[in-house]
Amino acid sequence: MRIKKYFLIVFFIILTNFSFAEEKNLQNEITKNLRCLICQGQSVYDSDSEFANSIKSLVDQKLKEGNSEKEIYEYLKVRYGDWILYDPEFSKNTYFLWLLPLLLFLFGGAIILKLFNIRKN
Repeated sequence: MRIKKYFLIVFFIILTNFSFAEEKNLQNEITKNLRCLICQGQSVYDSDSEFANSIKSLVDQKLKEGNSEKEIYEYLKVRYGDWILYDPEFSKNTYFLWLLPLLLFLFGGAIILKLFNIRKN
């Protein structure tokens, strides 16, 4: 009987640690995808500014309340704008941001082909 009791205690401790680690991993994943508005070159995860620490606490609080990753991103997007996300969604406000690299690549390729054709002639 004593062995069962110890087994249940150990099992509960292990289960609790796994759920805590999973929650911490999700918090880290979310904060790595958020831009620090103070540092601007760092993610919230990497930054140690006051703003980043408050966002880390907010994400932790929202996770404890049971919010999903998408709900947290939406909350932060409404509060701070699309700039806070490193990977903004494709929308009418961000289509130029998503299409600009493709357009630059095509334009650069056309220039290079034109230069090669000129040198051949």
